[in-house]
Amino acid sequence: MSNSVKAILDAKGRDVVTAGPNTTVSEAAVILSKKKIGAIVIVGMEDKISGIFTERDVVHAIAKAGAACLDQPVASLMTAKVYRCHEDSTVNDLMGLMTSRRFRHVPVETNGKLAGIISIGDVVKTRIAEVELEAEQIKAYIAG
Repeated sequence: MSNSVKAILDAKGRDVVTAGPNTTVSEAAVILSKKKIGAIVIVGMEDKISGIFTERDVVHAIAKAGAACLDQPVASLMTAKVYRCHEDSTVNDLMGLMTSRRFRHVPVETNGKLAGIISIGDVVKTRIAEVELEAEQIKAYIAG
């Protein structure tokens, strides 16, 4: 079992829900709800990552500006400084980044373009599979 972002993307797929910077907060909220996801990657020209807009951003926007925020573009409320990872990043690297920075989603970038997204759920699922495999190997070793 590989411990890389590439292995996770190979298993789960590389589809990422994206939107443009002029998408309104209301439109983004509908996308998040319909797709049952926690984040939308905001992309500019040529699939370059320009930001990330999350459920938390919706909550913060409403808390700050009330219903008036719903007509604002996500570009004005998104996280513009997006931490990215690469396909050769390890699950352990991501766990550290997600824990220390309190992120639940990290876009994957290849050659400057969006190549996938990793969620905290993907990381946890991968770590559980690794621990279960290690336990089976230890049991086999002890029994053998």
